[in-house]
Parts: sequence; structure tokens; C-alpha cells
Amino acid sequence: MESDYNQIFRERTKKLCISIIKSLSVLPYSDDLSVIRKQVYRSSTSVAANYRAMGTARSQNEKFSKLCIVVEEADETQFWLELIEELNYLNGKELENLKKECEEIVKVMTSYKKKLSERNPK
Repeated sequence: MESDYNQIFRERTKKLCISIIKSLSVLPYSDDLSVIRKQVYRSSTSVAANYRAMGTARSQNEKFSKLCIVVEEADETQFWLELIEELNYLNGKELENLKKECEEIVKVMTSYKKKLSERNPK
């Protein structure tokens, strides 16, 4: 069961960053968009990379630490997507889908973090 969950979220986090990269890479260059694009690329790829690393953690503490990074980076990705929307760089269904998926990942990972914390109190 847990390995199915892990595989599903390995794929979902990776798919999210790929979708963000594809959606934003077609937008025309500008200095301000370039900064935001780079930041959202970094935060979204960090979500996927750290979730993947969590699966190979050497200890429960390391697993929890990686999960904390996943939550933090997913929340940051949400922030950059909100900025993209408010600055009208990207609109419509595509952006809504990205925001929705990111929000779901934040919620699920926050819940998972809480469960890990309860299982392994310090």
C-alpha cells in the first residue's frame, strides 16, 4: 500500500514540474518573467527531487526532513503560480490545473508529514 502511494506521488510530483516547465517555456522572454520562471522551475523540480529522495532515506529522521522540504517547496511553487496568475503571464484552464495539482500535493504532503511526526515523536 505505502509503495503504491509512493509511486503515485513520485509520478505526480514529476508530472507537475514537467507541466510547469512546458507551460512556461513557450511564453516570450522578459526580465521579470525570466526571474519568476526560473524560481518556479527550481521550486517545482525540488518538490519532485526531494520526494524521490525521501523514498531512499537512510532513516526516519532523514525521511521526515526530506518531506519537510517537499512541503516547503510545494508551497513556494504555489506562491509562484499565484504570481504568474496575478501578473497575467498565464491564464485559463492550464494554470488552474497546475494550481489545483500543486494545492493537492501540498495538502497530501502536509497530512503525510503530520502522520510521520505522530508515529515518530521526538
